[in-house]
Amino acid sequence: MQQIFLKRLSALVATLVVALTFSNSLMADSKESSATELASLLKSYETYQADFIQIVVSENGDNVQETRGSLKAKRPGLFYWETRAPLSQFIVSDGSSVEVYDPDLEQVTVHNLDDRVQSTPALLLSGEVDNLEETYRVSGRQVSEDTREFTLEPKNEDSLFVSLRLTFFKNELQEMRMQDSLAQLSVLSFDHIRLNESVEKSVFKLEYPEGVDVIRDEG
Repeated sequence: MQQIFLKRLSALVATLVVALTFSNSLMADSKESSATELASLLKSYETYQADFIQIVVSENGDNVQETRGSLKAKRPGLFYWETRAPLSQFIVSDGSSVEVYDPDLEQVTVHNLDDRVQSTPALLLSGEVDNLEETYRVSGRQVSEDTREFTLEPKNEDSLFVSLRLTFFKNELQEMRMQDSLAQLSVLSFDHIRLNESVEKSVFKLEYPEGVDVIRDEG
């Protein structure tokens, strides 16, 4: 059960990354709100590729799980997320649907992208940046000359997370810290970041063995 929960948490973090990376936005100046500033910062992201380490920390401060993987994302809405063993998982979107492949379960779950946006508060960040302040309390902080942090707190008490902190270094997304409703903290650190490099569309096609159970979530 814990493994399934951690995979779901990983999937939520993955969709957060993609949603944040490909938000539609307008350019902002220093006088505008933190929400608009965050959207403006992400405006230049046409493609985003990185390796990551994800650490889940319990309420007591104990490391529950550490996983490694890689991410590739491309406008509009294309992404590939791979988490390596022992929590092996693949999440791929072609812009209209999301496929989640769990090799251990020999199962693929297909979600309509629009349904996921509607059902997961975090995904409202995708294409809804102009209304960020209606859904989240957004604050920004200049940590150093090159480092900027943004914190998002959902106004809806039923949200799947309590707070989300994004850290940028020289305008590159370097880290995400998400605290969920169970007081667990998921820390996602990015490395080997490549911005706006060419990514073939074929990358965003999920391949899996014949005989795998395919479950379609009709929403």
